[in-house]
Amino acid sequence: MKADTASSEADAAVGARTHAESRTIRWLLTGIFIILMVYALYFAKDFFMPVTLAFLLALTLTPIVRFLRKRGVPDALSATLLVLLSLAGVGSAGYFLSGPAIDLVNNAPSIGQQLADRLAPLRRPFERLMHISQQLGAMAEPAREPGVQKVVVAQPGIVSLAAGNLLSAGTSLTIVAVLSLFLLASGTLFYEKIIQSFATMSEKKRALRVVYDVEREISRYLFTVAAINAGLGAAIALGLWALGMPNPLVWGVAAALLNFLPYIGALITIALVAVIALISFDTVSYALLAPAYVLVCSVVEGQFVTPMIVGRRLEINAVAIFIAIAFWSWLWGFVGALMAVPLLVVIKVFCDHFDGLAHVGNFLAAQQTASEEEEEEPAAGKDEAAA
Repeated sequence: MKADTASSEADAAVGARTHAESRTIRWLLTGIFIILMVYALYFAKDFFMPVTLAFLLALTLTPIVRFLRKRGVPDALSATLLVLLSLAGVGSAGYFLSGPAIDLVNNAPSIGQQLADRLAPLRRPFERLMHISQQLGAMAEPAREPGVQKVVVAQPGIVSLAAGNLLSAGTSLTIVAVLSLFLLASGTLFYEKIIQSFATMSEKKRALRVVYDVEREISRYLFTVAAINAGLGAAIALGLWALGMPNPLVWGVAAALLNFLPYIGALITIALVAVIALISFDTVSYALLAPAYVLVCSVVEGQFVTPMIVGRRLEINAVAIFIAIAFWSWLWGFVGALMAVPLLVVIKVFCDHFDGLAHVGNFLAAQQTASEEEEEEPAAGKDEAAA
């Protein structure tokens, strides 16, 4: 009897150790896979970035194509019109921003000098520290031996860099337009292929529910945020025009685009408006009215308008937003930063459908009040009963 007990305890210990080892191996393989995936996304960004953007655009516009299909409009025609309208919107925004952006780049030295002159009274307390810092930098620089020449590697010219960036942007935009057009014009073919990848009927139903939920939520989120940002841009443009700010329409368009970056976009807009206002107006006190007005508009939009319209269900944790923007901006630059929050919404909706990923969805979600949690519990019970 004792021998049987000792044998069972030994088997249990061996089983526990085997389970722990398999769990460790699984975590290691998951970490290796994530590292390899990040490397692939970074080094193959010229492929993955437009493809991801095309899928997001297709998810956003698919409900419109389905709505028009029920009214007799062919998928190919509605998809073509929607893609052309999207390209026209991007082109118009680029046209409005290209001229002032080029002027800012060309006039950057003079703008910097004017800003330095305007802020000269504020710099005086720090001039001694700056002088000490320059002396320390000169002391730390190694002395150059006599007869040794300094080699400077020639960098590509601005024209060649601009031409290369323009060609890359044109190629990516073409991929986005063509791929999103095919996805929209194919109708339900893409969903049918996803369903056919699963064996059992329950898995097919679950996959279809996940796909439709992701499509509905990301479409609703992007359309709502785009409308809110357009309203914010119009309000900022009108207010800056009333204050006498140069190029108010340009700043309104820039504010609407940058507001797709939560928190960070508003800070960038405020900083840019403050710089231009300081060099455009005679007094510092009047110049500060422009960035203060942009700040008030951003606070009202971020704290009242967006939560009320978008709803708490799709609100994302601020920490997750900052991490996502930092990660995707490092990975794919400014375009990646713009896609960071929509990708977070996709991941959150996807995780909410699987019990094993519920902790990830819970981390991405914003903090809810007790009343909101009580409202969601009956809704979740109804969904489970319907399933």
